[in-house]
Amino acid sequence: MNGLHGRRRLILQSLTRLAAALALILPAALQAQAFQCRAPQVSTVPAIAPDGPRRVLPVTGYTLALSWSPEFCKPRQGARAHAFQCSGDQGSFGLIVHGLWPESGGSWPQWCEQGSSLTPAEVRGALCMMPSARLVARQWAKHGACITRRPETYLGVTRILWQSLQIPDYDRLSREKGLTAGAIRTAFVAENPGWRADAVGVKLNERGWLEEIRLCYSSRFRPARCSAGRLGAKDTAPARIWRGM
Repeated sequence: MNGLHGRRRLILQSLTRLAAALALILPAALQAQAFQCRAPQVSTVPAIAPDGPRRVLPVTGYTLALSWSPEFCKPRQGARAHAFQCSGDQGSFGLIVHGLWPESGGSWPQWCEQGSSLTPAEVRGALCMMPSARLVARQWAKHGACITRRPETYLGVTRILWQSLQIPDYDRLSREKGLTAGAIRTAFVAENPGWRADAVGVKLNERGWLEEIRLCYSSRFRPARCSAGRLGAKDTAPARIWRGM
C-alpha cells in the first residue's frame, strides 16, 4: 500500500506541475475554446454505481477522450436527461470532453477508492466542457479517483488539457468528398503543433460516423503513440461527420 500511495503522490505532483506550467503558457484566446455556454445550477451530485470490478493498477499513461456531440445527440434531441447538451438551447456543441482516463499497460485502473467527494459546485464548473452532470460524476468515480484523491485536481487538469487544444473546423471537413479517418487525424495534427498522427485515435461507429477522438498521453502528459485499441480506425477507413442538421 505504501508503494501505491507513493505512486499516487508522484502523479499528483506531476499534475500540479503540469497545471502550473500550462497556466503560464496557455494563450488567453484558447480559454473560451470555440463555444460559450452558461451552466445551470447544480444542487446534487448524481449517484454512480460501479459497473465493473475495482482495479487498482499503476498509471503508465492517459487518454483524453473527446466525443463528437452532434453524433451523440442525433438520437437524443428531445431527451430530457440530455437537454443541456442536445436541446440546442446552448447552441450546438462540437467536440466535448468524455473523460480523462488513466492507462496501465494493456489494461486500465477503474473504480478506485475516492479520497474526496465531488461537490455540486465542481460539477457545475465542468459542465461547459462535459455537458452532463451524470457524465462528470461518472468520470470522476470511475477514472479520476484512480489518478488523484481530489476531484478538483482531476477536473482542473482535464480542463487545462482541453483548453490547450485547438479544435479543427470539423464542420468544414465534413463536407469534403472521400473523407477518411486519416483526414480527421491530419486535421487535428495540423492545428496542434507537437501532436502526431499515431497519438490521435479516431473512433467511428459501425456506420462510419465519427464518435470520438482519443488523444494519447505518456505518464508525463506528452503526446504518445496510441495502442491499437485506442488508435481505432485505420487511416484509409471511410468516415463521415454528422453536422447536426
